[in-house]
Amino acid sequence: MSNRKIITEKAKRNFRITRYVIYKETAIDAREQSWSFLGAFIGIGLIAFIQSYQFSRLENILLIGSFGAASVLIFGAIQSPLAQPRNFIGGQLISAVIGVSVFKFLPDILWITAPLAVATSIIVMQMTRTLHPPGGATALIAVIGTEKIKSLGYLYVISPVFTGTFILFITAIMFNNMTKYRSYPTNKKWTRIFKSKSAQDE
Repeated sequence: MSNRKIITEKAKRNFRITRYVIYKETAIDAREQSWSFLGAFIGIGLIAFIQSYQFSRLENILLIGSFGAASVLIFGAIQSPLAQPRNFIGGQLISAVIGVSVFKFLPDILWITAPLAVATSIIVMQMTRTLHPPGGATALIAVIGTEKIKSLGYLYVISPVFTGTFILFITAIMFNNMTKYRSYPTNKKWTRIFKSKSAQDE
């Protein structure tokens, strides 16, 4: 089989998978939408609460824009490969490290650093199989964010990125496994303990 035919077959297969995932995730289901809303509301709400009542005293940042995009995936498209823990956590952390590194070690020329941070994060996420679209925003924020964010240096990777990602991940694990209709992550080994607890509660 020629390389061109192999590439064509892979593209068709990926298209079918993508179409199925999009259909499944966007099918009208009030129950699913309710859980998506509740999970995203609680997850972002927790980060915002801590930001408002704890981190403000330390003049630190916990809530960044890329968490909004991440919430769409981990609460609204939980079957997507891009929403799985490896992609979500790995993609966010890798992109944060790349964004800070680009800002620290290259001249502050926005038209170079901004696209370089995003493009490099995409390539490294692809290489490490941690592709997570909001990761591009996380890398970009490290370069174009406020002076407060830029002054954090590599602490940006720990807080807000890792801390906020961890809060969202725990919230996603809880809310996406409370009913028998949702399962996150899609790897059953990860969710077995949560499903068994839900069954006992019922």
